[in-house]
Amino acid sequence: MTTAAPGAVGSFSLDGQDVPYQAGDTIMAAATRAGHYIPHLCWHPDFAPHGSCRLCTVKVDGRAGAACTVRAATGQAVQSDTAELNAQRKTLLQMLFVEGNHFCPSCEKSGNCRLQATAYQMGMEGPHFEEFYPNRPVDASHPDLLLDFNRCILCELCVRASALVDGKNVFAIGGHGIGTHLLVNSDSGQLGDTNMALADRAASICPVGVILPKRRGFAIPIGQRQFDLAPISQPAPTREDGAS
Repeated sequence: MTTAAPGAVGSFSLDGQDVPYQAGDTIMAAATRAGHYIPHLCWHPDFAPHGSCRLCTVKVDGRAGAACTVRAATGQAVQSDTAELNAQRKTLLQMLFVEGNHFCPSCEKSGNCRLQATAYQMGMEGPHFEEFYPNRPVDASHPDLLLDFNRCILCELCVRASALVDGKNVFAIGGHGIGTHLLVNSDSGQLGDTNMALADRAASICPVGVILPKRRGFAIPIGQRQFDLAPISQPAPTREDGAS
């Protein structure tokens, strides 16, 4: 039984456990605050729900809904950690891996990547589907940041962070269907021709390895990174050197 938090206006059941919620909470927000893990990629507590990745789909009183968009209500019976839902999540993850070029062993984000960590959590054995191997560029035009479009999962977190926090609108999403892709808002389409800075919120919010700081590669060794130390479903332990 979860102890009611200050400000709680009611509670719902998540996989048989009582979860308190505050006015305006979504199921995801309330569950995360209470220490429960619901798989997700595009949701971030600092931004309004987006509902694009669908990994957080749960059953609410028997009906499917995105935990990041469905409002919490007293008495709801929410199911998340079920064989059916986890199988669906595994399939969605497999699709994300084949739609981009995700070569985890050579990626600087390995061990800190939410896509990789979620795939481990869901027991994803391999991509399963035929890989697309899209022809996507790497943009090294910025003095402090590298863009590797091969890894983009279209979560739009960088788009939202740049517009709502940084006030710069550096990024956008363009195209349709399988051709949907991340865009840089400059005449040349290059990041170096924008006013983006290393300290911008958009520079650090990417859950995968698209936006990377230059000259910092592998500063934290593989094996000592956030999801190396603990699975994504658990809080990461504090490293002795203070890094997270």
